[in-house]
Amino acid sequence: MELEDLPGVGPAIAEKLREAGFNSLETIAVASPAELVAAAEIGEATAAKIINSAREAADIGGFETGDKILERRQGVGKLTTGSQSFDTLLGGGLETQAMTEFYGEFGSGKTQIAHQLAVNVQLPLEKGGFNGSAIMIDTENTFRPERIKDMAEGAELDYEDVLKNIHVARAYNSNHQILLVEKAGELAEELKNTEKPIRLIIIDSATAHFRSEYVGRGTLADRQQKINKHLHDALRFADLNNAVVMITNQVMVRPDAFFGDPTRPIGGHIVGHTATFRLYLRKSKGEKRIARLVDSPNLPEAEAVFSVSRVGVRD
Repeated sequence: MELEDLPGVGPAIAEKLREAGFNSLETIAVASPAELVAAAEIGEATAAKIINSAREAADIGGFETGDKILERRQGVGKLTTGSQSFDTLLGGGLETQAMTEFYGEFGSGKTQIAHQLAVNVQLPLEKGGFNGSAIMIDTENTFRPERIKDMAEGAELDYEDVLKNIHVARAYNSNHQILLVEKAGELAEELKNTEKPIRLIIIDSATAHFRSEYVGRGTLADRQQKINKHLHDALRFADLNNAVVMITNQVMVRPDAFFGDPTRPIGGHIVGHTATFRLYLRKSKGEKRIARLVDSPNLPEAEAVFSVSRVGVRD
């Protein structure tokens, strides 16, 4: 079924929707009326009618029984981190159709894990990969192709091929960062039927630009709204492409915390509620790092020890 077959969508509206990135019934079915109003310059009632028709055609948005959901969850993939103990902590690896957040101090291994996942996603299924490619939105200029070369050699892959399948974009401010997630959807659509479809999107770091641009309590509400929409756009990307979303997050230290660890992730409850899995990374001796699973819908709180060596993330 084409976009033009939906009631209320003519060739002109279909063209505007495609230009705005609404290329399939699924992307329209999960959109809000306000998004279609802005994209196609139509009335809200028409937009709601188009969305409802797309939901019926794509069979999205209705009630389902638990057994059907369990059956559908068999299609959820698990991406290996490179460390067996780390994978066990995550119930087998990073889930597709979910967002996994890594937060911790500088040097705790967040960017190293991001690089490792961009390599691992290209591994065959039997080795814990998806035989796919990766998108990396780099906000802090931390992507290093030399590091990918080391990790690819450690995984016995041709580093030149690995680098060709990592699509990197440098985000210069928060608005550019938001736009890049939309562009990621277009790139995923282009590569959908190729040998290496997009199966991983990395945002490193998700909060750095928002933290530097929105300063003071007066801007807090606006900042949180924008972070919320940005992260939900990334989650929608995960659903539509059966992909893994991996975000890194900066931390702050609470000066009023007298007991326990004063380290807290940036972004408050908005980021906490949106991320499906939250992991807190800490440094240990030498190459060793400790990952603690702080939040998960189905796994217990636990810790895993892994190392970051020249060849990447290992036990």
